[in-house]
Amino acid sequence: MTNPSQPQSNGPAHCGSTPKKIAIGIAPLGIVSIGVVPMGIVTIGIVPMGVVSLGVVAMGVVNASIVGMGIFSVGITTMGLKVWSPEGAALQQTLENSDSSLKNIYAYPTRSQAEEEAKKFGCLGVHKMGNLWMPCATHGTSE
Repeated sequence: MTNPSQPQSNGPAHCGSTPKKIAIGIAPLGIVSIGVVPMGIVTIGIVPMGVVSLGVVAMGVVNASIVGMGIFSVGITTMGLKVWSPEGAALQQTLENSDSSLKNIYAYPTRSQAEEEAKKFGCLGVHKMGNLWMPCATHGTSE
């Protein structure tokens, strides 16, 4: 008879169980995890969470993904201390090639102030950045 308080040793490691060296599956927990919502040191999958995360929505220290959140992020939409994305690269290139009046992107305490600035920049919408509002729907686009 098995003790329900002890994790099973045959099968993938899951949330709340002892991590395996390699875990594959739904919510696998391991040193190297591959699957849907993998958690571990190196994670590859749909929503990977770990030190190094590769996937669709990655959360960790180093991320390569479509949506990455962490210290170092590479992807389409990235949030972190150091980020690289095609949108960010396009925005940087636009700012470097524009006149000096366009090199200042401001954040405002109210949505209405950011909407006014968005009209001046020729873009649509605003987006929230922390407690402030910024012109344009996203960084680097005019839509």
